[in-house]
Amino acid sequence: DIFGSMKPAKAVGGDFYDFSLVDDDHLVMAIADVSGKGVPAALFMMASMIILQGAARNNGSPSEILKQTNDIICANNQQEMFVTVWLGILEISTGKLTAANAGHEYPVISEKPGSPFKLLKDKHGFVIGGMFLYTDGVTEATDENNEMFGTDRLVEALNEVCDAEPEEVLPNVRGAIDDFVNGAEQFDDITMLCMEYKGKRG
Repeated sequence: DIFGSMKPAKAVGGDFYDFSLVDDDHLVMAIADVSGKGVPAALFMMASMIILQGAARNNGSPSEILKQTNDIICANNQQEMFVTVWLGILEISTGKLTAANAGHEYPVISEKPGSPFKLLKDKHGFVIGGMFLYTDGVTEATDENNEMFGTDRLVEALNEVCDAEPEEVLPNVRGAIDDFVNGAEQFDDITMLCMEYKGKRG
């Protein structure tokens, strides 16, 4: 199961998530956050997403995909903007996920249904059960006292529903953010992606 959501801070946003099968056994997932806000960030986001999708179709490793994307963006980046990206490739038959991180937030994982979520700071391949990806609009959501939501509250919100389906996890986190900010203005895009690996085929 996989489920994503994106709520822009302005009329348009600079965050994005994407997932697609590159073949029958490999699912590519990405989440990204473009520097800046509004229309310029949205245009840069669209260009970055198209470049990333094209690089992913070349069937390279996550690090190779990000390197190719970076090379193309840097060669044509007149706005001098940047984008943070987390990208993973799930091998469906084994459950092995290989990932690369280009300056993005750490993912949060749960190793099996119902087990607690925790931040994952490992850069190497790993086997997973459930994974939650997000942009800094989640952890940096700020209340009227300029206090940030933070990773501790994020993990707490995830653990309230650690046995739920992905499409139930995201609304719970969003509700926790809304309760925390208590009507304070949203200053950044809030984008989340949750994936649950349910085991080998057959």
